[in-house]
Amino acid sequence: MKSNFVTDFTVETETNSLRIKREFAAGLSQVWDAWTKAEILDKWWAPVPYKAKTKSQVFEPNGHWLYEMAGPNGESHWGIMNYKEINLHDNFSAIDSFCDENVVPNPAFPSTDWKVTFTKSGGHTIVNIVSVYASKELIEQILQMGMKEGMTMALEQLDTLLES
Repeated sequence: MKSNFVTDFTVETETNSLRIKREFAAGLSQVWDAWTKAEILDKWWAPVPYKAKTKSQVFEPNGHWLYEMAGPNGESHWGIMNYKEINLHDNFSAIDSFCDENVVPNPAFPSTDWKVTFTKSGGHTIVNIVSVYASKELIEQILQMGMKEGMTMALEQLDTLLES
């Protein structure tokens, strides 16, 4: 049965941040794993029709997740999530940046300071994401690139995955 949860996406220009909230009809441990294990992230992270492919992941403070978003026509976009702080089943923070497969940063695109928080709510789990950018112009750039639509698609894919 398809859930009727929606993605709450808010732009806060005064703090150069995006706030994303999504509830999932799954337990905390299951949702946590979906956000922290490469083999599960690869099933939902990229927006349709792209597919996420992990090159390497070390989920620990000062660790990383190096991933590719591979397009249907051979397009390839790389990113790296550098983990800062991890509090098991509660939250993690990281810096997400565009790069190439050798982790050379792509200065044409902004880095994002993420904090992802998980809250148990009955048999459901609420995920709150705060992503902070260095300036209002960088938020505008990332929104023009389709961040809202792409993240919404990815979270809907996660919802479907958690239901199966």
